[in-house]
Amino acid sequence: MSPQHSGETDKDTPLRDDVRMLGRVLGNTVRNQEGNEAFELIEKIRQTSIRFHRDDDLEARQALETMLQALEHDESLNVVRAFSFFSLLANIAEDQHHIRRTRAHLCAGSAPREGSMAHALNLATQAGISEEQLRQFFDDAQIRPVLTAHPTEVQRRSILKCQLRIAQLLDARDRIQLTPEELAENDEALQRNVLLLWETRMLRLTKLSVADEIANGLSYYNYTFLRELPRLYARIEDMLADRFDTREVSLQAFLRMGSWIGGDRDGNPFVTADVLRQALKMQAQVVFSYYLEELNRQASGLSLSTSLVDVSPALLELANRSVYRSAHTEDEPYRRAMRGIYARVWATAQRLGLQPSGRLPAGEAEAYPDAEAFVADLEIIRESILNHCSLALAHGALRNLQRAVQVFGFFLAAIDVRQNSDVHERTVAELLEAAHPGTQYLSLDEDGRIELLLRELATPRPLASPALRYSDETESELAIFRAVAEAHRTYGSCCVQNAIISKTDGVSDMLELAVLLKEVGLLRPHEQKLDVNIIPLFETIGDLQNAAAAMDRIFSLPQYRHLLASRSEAQEVMLGYSDSNKDGGFLTSGWELYKAEIQLIEVFRKHGVRLRLFHGRGGSVGRGGGPSYQAILAQPGGAVQAQIRLTEQGEVIASKYSNPEVGRRNLEVLAAATMEATLLAHPHAAPRPEYLAAMDELSDLAFKAYRNLVYETPGFEKYFWESTVISEIANLNIGSRPASRKKSTSIEDLRAIPWVFSWAQSRVMLPGWFGFGSAVKGYLAKNGEAGMKLLQDMCQEWSFFASQLGNMDMVLAKSDLAIASRYAELVQDVALRETIFPRIKSEWESTVEVLLAITGQRELGDGNPLLQRSIRNRLPYLNPLNHVQVELLQRYRQGSVDDRVRRGILLSINGVAAGLRNSG
Repeated sequence: MSPQHSGETDKDTPLRDDVRMLGRVLGNTVRNQEGNEAFELIEKIRQTSIRFHRDDDLEARQALETMLQALEHDESLNVVRAFSFFSLLANIAEDQHHIRRTRAHLCAGSAPREGSMAHALNLATQAGISEEQLRQFFDDAQIRPVLTAHPTEVQRRSILKCQLRIAQLLDARDRIQLTPEELAENDEALQRNVLLLWETRMLRLTKLSVADEIANGLSYYNYTFLRELPRLYARIEDMLADRFDTREVSLQAFLRMGSWIGGDRDGNPFVTADVLRQALKMQAQVVFSYYLEELNRQASGLSLSTSLVDVSPALLELANRSVYRSAHTEDEPYRRAMRGIYARVWATAQRLGLQPSGRLPAGEAEAYPDAEAFVADLEIIRESILNHCSLALAHGALRNLQRAVQVFGFFLAAIDVRQNSDVHERTVAELLEAAHPGTQYLSLDEDGRIELLLRELATPRPLASPALRYSDETESELAIFRAVAEAHRTYGSCCVQNAIISKTDGVSDMLELAVLLKEVGLLRPHEQKLDVNIIPLFETIGDLQNAAAAMDRIFSLPQYRHLLASRSEAQEVMLGYSDSNKDGGFLTSGWELYKAEIQLIEVFRKHGVRLRLFHGRGGSVGRGGGPSYQAILAQPGGAVQAQIRLTEQGEVIASKYSNPEVGRRNLEVLAAATMEATLLAHPHAAPRPEYLAAMDELSDLAFKAYRNLVYETPGFEKYFWESTVISEIANLNIGSRPASRKKSTSIEDLRAIPWVFSWAQSRVMLPGWFGFGSAVKGYLAKNGEAGMKLLQDMCQEWSFFASQLGNMDMVLAKSDLAIASRYAELVQDVALRETIFPRIKSEWESTVEVLLAITGQRELGDGNPLLQRSIRNRLPYLNPLNHVQVELLQRYRQGSVDDRVRRGILLSINGVAAGLRNSG
């Protein structure tokens, strides 16, 4: 516990102290910069909002509306900015408190916490898992968090940097005993940085380009990944060495980062071949800058003299090959060797067309052919130190650098390329028609397409001709794959490993991609060699139901199985959480995903193929979000198999990875959960047959309720567009990708991310719960008290069902139907509003009622004290933002052309998203 908080007995007191202190600093900043009148107005709105939330009576509503309607445009901007920054500061305090509590837990010598690798290893020991089994797990493991560009990501990097500095200052108050003078200096620094935050523009002036999104994603490597991933590896290796009673353990690079930023073309016309090249080059620039910085720093510190220590012959040879020569360091071969490596890395960066930064090398050197050669030279240094000096020196910064090169290579993170199956279909059809007029590929049925595609895959002859001119779409698709082949030659085959097919619904979708890969040499029929993974993405409810059959059929094709042999007999399948939710609702989406996994496990086992699942989870519960640890453990038995990929999106990336220590712990959770799910027979992993039957019945009822509201209620589309900020999101400079796939307002064409984001902004959170209340009520009407007892048993005994309820509990706790009613008043058609909002409210009440009855909680959030604490801390600052947003939306939609109104709306969207943290 912080020395500044000594004597406190309530473990959350330091958090409350930090929130109050940061709130006081921001309040003083507002008072000093905007005047006392502005501060008093903000405080009055906060107090009235609290009364509205607590009582939801007509008097409080009228008082709040009167106050907000009287705001001048400039006043409304100050109010929005103040509450937005209050939310950001509360986030910082929460993150710091989580770190504080984790440290206190470790310092007290308590049992390892759930989600830590120490806890997972203890469970493995208790379960009798052998050393051989543990080693096999780490040999087989592939864990890949994949960062994606998020069309509702609202944070500017400048704001994130301010937050990071404030977090570092809070951390310093916990880490060391500050003298009164040092504490005063820390206070002043906090005041300066909060002032800087207040004076920093929250909104972007222009819409994000893909290059901006790439740069945003890369910032997290500098914040966290480059330094914290190697530290995590070292921690795990040391724990294993203790358990195996050996000097050291060296693991393969089982945990690496992935990215979609710069490679995801699905619905984004701005992602081109040149953009992919730019993304790869920007990534390489970041990783080489890190390597050169570390090499220079470590060379300065490796001053070991041959007059005092022995060195290996290999180290002497490496030092003698170095371009670095100095009479002052003739007896310091480690330093000379490191300077030589520095020169070679510099030359490698130049060979790749990068602009190396830092100290100029001592002379020209030969570039490294690949990252493995770089690792080999570092290993010569490490081995010599290990054998002639000490384990402590070998396990310091040098170990972390070597691990970084093994993990990040010359490319930093593997970029996936993704495109919609419809685009692949049109591209292949055009190529076939040009090469063989009259083919009429699009008119063929599935069997006819498969037969034709297999014939094409049997010949090395390409379809495309340089003498022909194709449509822009086809030229663009071919260019992307040519860029991938070029990248393999430049950075190595690990830089782009995966090609994903959105909206896959059959075998021909996968074979179409195979034909396009053959066009550029990434698939070579005569060698039966495939250089990238062909990954189907099953997204809608129907596609999920058909997934196992599609994979069974393609595995039955000898040509495809021969290609799969070149990919180690492993096949990745991606499951889409977002579109399945928009299609069928929260409960049905979750259940169809679960059933699809069970069916896929059986098909893969039948064909002897290793299954690797890629979970396309969003930040919000409506898009598959929720705690990663519980989500991984809730997978069906056999679904993980030591390998998993999952997307990290939007504001969740910032909340998980902008703080280095929080980021390392989140990465550790992924590793620990994957190991537990693979090695340990969880008692709740295999559900009883009656549980499966109950879920089928609940899902059917929930699906009907959800579809009836969203797709079958006349006017619902209009209600959605008028009662949420969906129209305004299109004007917020928060992403390079359009909100809809087509130029229409239909919900079918709307992307799942803005769909969920809009409901979160209005505090309805509909995609995260709607239909569950009706489903349970219908189920109980048929099954009575015995049905409730069964549901309660399912909650206690089945991790999947418990995880679904826990996520629903979280999203319902963040919803607010009183605030939502104010958004409903934005709907112009009174009859439509009075038809739909009462249905939503009634379903919300039913859902809360049955959720509490099943879980045994007295109120929402009872099972998650951290969530309750978080909501309690942030509601006083979050709710006012919603109220101001409604007022500004009314002005804007009534025709106000004042730019301050538009900016106020966009600022409020930014602030609400920051306050909710996982809204998109």
